Amino acid sequence: MRRSCAVLLLGVVAVVAQAFRPAPPRRAHKPVPPKRVTAPPPLPCGDYLGFQVLLDRQGFSTGEIDGKPGDNFTHAIIAMQQARQVPLTTQPDCDTWHALGGDTADPVLTTYTVTADDLKGPFEKRIPANLVEQAKLPSLGYRSPLEEIAERFHTSPALLEQLNHNAPLTDGRELRVPNVPPFDPRVRPKSDSGQTSADIAIQVSREESALRVTRADGSLVFFAPVTTGSIHDPLPVGDWTVTGVDWHPVFHYNPKLFWDAKATDTRATLKPGPNNPVGVVWISLNLEHYGLHGTPEPGHIGHTESHGCVRMTNWDAVRVASLVKRGTPVTFK
Repeated sequence: MRRSCAVLLLGVVAVVAQAFRPAPPRRAHKPVPPKRVTAPPPLPCGDYLGFQVLLDRQGFSTGEIDGKPGDNFTHAIIAMQQARQVPLTTQPDCDTWHALGGDTADPVLTTYTVTADDLKGPFEKRIPANLVEQAKLPSLGYRSPLEEIAERFHTSPALLEQLNHNAPLTDGRELRVPNVPPFDPRVRPKSDSGQTSADIAIQVSREESALRVTRADGSLVFFAPVTTGSIHDPLPVGDWTVTGVDWHPVFHYNPKLFWDAKATDTRATLKPGPNNPVGVVWISLNLEHYGLHGTPEPGHIGHTESHGCVRMTNWDAVRVASLVKRGTPVTFK
């Protein structure tokens, strides 16, 4: 929403009988084997991480880069195949890899050196789920350097650790990271003069859980996965327009607008930050309480429900904010 989820006592005889019953033999406790993580099957060309990075760099976001197949990945593949007139197989095949320039593109991974600034915070190690409790925090910044650096490179903390063998983050340490344009929550999104124009439009599909930025001729400028409401707060189908962009917004919690609010919840104002309920940017519409915005949980985008608004990863929300202006048409369908 706009800144605005028995025992019956037995007889004495039975008790005595139980007391003299021999104890059952002790059984050795079998250790539970760890769950085996099954790697996705190899692809004929490239790999999942490579596809995700190349798609991201070319404006077909898969959301959080995790090196795995999934709905967000498939939707991005489809969007790319349609936009580039590649045979529509819905699969990460060789034609799609070649169309992305997979054999000649810049490396999928690059290096990043951890700095003292990355480690100094301040960090909010524990952010409670309850919004009223969140309002008591001095800020809603990142919870750890790992979370901050992972979001900078559009990836999951788990993949960042995997790429770097769980090495501790220390000043001067060189990390392997996805080679994508770094996201910096401190930098206000600037208008993309090369893309922003009077004919730019936004389309959000509930069925596809995706957002498209298009031109009047139908050509695709940007594609991203989104989360779009729930059975309690369905996406309000219709035509709307952008009325403004708020950078690092505060969040005004009104429990009356949340179907899952606790009866004891009161109105509260939450501080700005990347872990604010609407992330680092809010794109307001001419529809009260609704907007396009970021999220504190990028790994949930496209997989969970929202309270009616359109959520994206923070980096994707910033990209959309750079493309729109007051009056940009927005269609929910």
